[in-house]
Amino acid sequence: MLKRILCAVLSAAMLCSCLFISGCSQQTAGSNTDSSSQSNTEQQTMRDISSMELVKEMKIGWSLGNTLDAGGKGSKGSSPTAIETSWGNPVTTKEMIDEIKKSGFNVLRIPVTWDWSTGDAPDYTISEEWFARVKEVVDYGIDNDMFVILNIHHETWHYPTADNYEAASVRLKKVWTQIGTYFAGYNEQLIFEGLNEPRVIGSSEEWNGGSEATREVVSKLNFDFIETIRGLGGNNALRHLMIPGYAASSSRVALEDIKVPENDNKIIISVHAYIPYSFALSDQMSSNKWVASKDQFLTDIDNLSSDLKELFIDKGIPVIIGEFGARSKDNENFRAHWAKYYVTKMKSVGIPCVWWDNGAFYGSGELFGLFDRRTLEWRFPDVKDALISAANGEYTIDDIIAEGEAILDEIRNQSKS
Repeated sequence: MLKRILCAVLSAAMLCSCLFISGCSQQTAGSNTDSSSQSNTEQQTMRDISSMELVKEMKIGWSLGNTLDAGGKGSKGSSPTAIETSWGNPVTTKEMIDEIKKSGFNVLRIPVTWDWSTGDAPDYTISEEWFARVKEVVDYGIDNDMFVILNIHHETWHYPTADNYEAASVRLKKVWTQIGTYFAGYNEQLIFEGLNEPRVIGSSEEWNGGSEATREVVSKLNFDFIETIRGLGGNNALRHLMIPGYAASSSRVALEDIKVPENDNKIIISVHAYIPYSFALSDQMSSNKWVASKDQFLTDIDNLSSDLKELFIDKGIPVIIGEFGARSKDNENFRAHWAKYYVTKMKSVGIPCVWWDNGAFYGSGELFGLFDRRTLEWRFPDVKDALISAANGEYTIDDIIAEGEAILDEIRNQSKS
């Protein structure tokens, strides 16, 4: 026990030294005396392992999308239930998460928008009622022996511009001090993700990888987040933390500008990649086919896999595809085939993937729903099975390409007839 305590103290000291050398702000996160800032869990035993080791234990993930991250300005001060159901999804139950785990997913990402339950400046106090509800859902995953990723999701106050940085930094530290303290007792199964897709919304650079200036602000906010959590001590000195680049973009320019503190081996890069865009994310219903062929379709996934390996994995920095998916276009067979290739390719370089399930099945919007939370059934079992099988290593790239060539031959024959 003495060795473990000494290791934790030394780790925290080394990180502080690193952050000072890198020029990151040394302002300490503001304290909060509200009851919501008190740790709500007895301190669990925390394994002192690197994030590379931790990520190797992850197979495949599922996001509880459009749920605790729902609501809008009119939701301010509303009850947790009203916020959670405001975008059409039902109240989350343990039975839902039990089924997710039973199906083979061992990572649960819980996107959370804290704004609607947060008080005004200067304290930005998060309500005890909201904290208690978030904890309930976190525990659904923890009780299923899953890794749980907890973030701040649809907040809009952290626009990464130079003139907004100081205000965003202060608020980020206040909010993460409360979250980090409330969940301080959890072990390595609970991972904090500092920002979701930090970007300048509505600007010409929103989705193009950002500018050098906005990418630098994202880096500063990431370091503020890391410094804040590490400064809380206890299990948070060893907490595994996820950080994104600008907009969590998969573009090479955004990835190259992600900065990671030295001497902290508990940092994970978060990347969102709905690729290829025309098939996975666009609303073009005609772009509903994807085939693993050596002559086409593979470029985006292969290039991203190669970039992430070169920029991070080969340097001992782990990566999680924190969001991915292909929206439904009446094409379950092609989506299942795509999922096999995507997950198998990322698995080959040590990167687990987390499917974005927003619970949407009808209409013309982003239909990423797989699991029906009302019936506890999988609407697209072939896609789900492909995700799980690929994560379990049941395919090789060559096998999937051979399958793709056979699909192409069948399409060609059909077009001839």
